Amino acid sequence: MLLLLGNTIAKISNGITDNAATMAVKSHLRNDNPVVIAISTNDGLSGSAENIGRLLNRNHFFFVPFRQDNPITKPRSLVFDADYIIPTLESALDDEQLQPILL
Repeated sequence: MLLLLGNTIAKISNGITDNAATMAVKSHLRNDNPVVIAISTNDGLSGSAENIGRLLNRNHFFFVPFRQDNPITKPRSLVFDADYIIPTLESALDDEQLQPILL
């Protein structure tokens, strides 16, 4: 499981492998292993939305369910819900996305 920020989501979404996190993802995908993403980004509902959408539509990527961080002070921010980490990992091993993704 990876805690990913918007910058790393963009790199993975666009196939850029230039650090330990992106290399770990590439290695997992090469072996058809699931990649579980726990997202935390201030621009998840703006600049990073396209990259998140791409990963949601790809095989072997599974997201820990997430929600808006604070709709009033951070209207575009997303953060994962830690209560769903273990259930998401278990679902990913069964090749299923835990639902709902957006809480």
